[in-house]
Amino acid sequence: MATERRSDAVDAILAQWRRERPDLDVAPMGVIGRLGRCAALLRRELDLVFSRFGISAWEFDVLATLRRSGAPYRLAPTALFSTLMITSGTMTRQLQQLEAAGWVSRTPNPNDARSMLVQLTEPGLELIERAVTAHVENEARILAPLPATTLAELEGGLVALLAILEPESE
Repeated sequence: MATERRSDAVDAILAQWRRERPDLDVAPMGVIGRLGRCAALLRRELDLVFSRFGISAWEFDVLATLRRSGAPYRLAPTALFSTLMITSGTMTRQLQQLEAAGWVSRTPNPNDARSMLVQLTEPGLELIERAVTAHVENEARILAPLPATTLAELEGGLVALLAILEPESE
């Protein structure tokens, strides 16, 4: 027996479009709209945890990228900005801010005298260790109400969508 689902904000938008443009199949708008709405609501939930550590989402992303790179937690700026999908100019500004906060340092690249490497400092490593633990706990809390089968289906669907959207070189 199918259970009735609760109406959401996207349902109202779809109903308006169906009324105004009955000639259009707006079903794809429902999927994309819900993904966008989920992303915005998730960002709000994630930002609450980041703010407890005095960091923003981008700061978390940079520090987490360095941390998951493995000891000595050091990468070239080009590796960072390509992983994070931002421009080199944005990365330069962000690294300056992280360096001023004492969370990263720039050191000469022993393999290329013309370049620098970005490395987590001890305070940066301590910060990201605490923040990533809280972040994972928060993500688990957010997803906990969903049954395991729903999570598996959602994961599979998102993997399939990413395979369509992401370039093959990634």
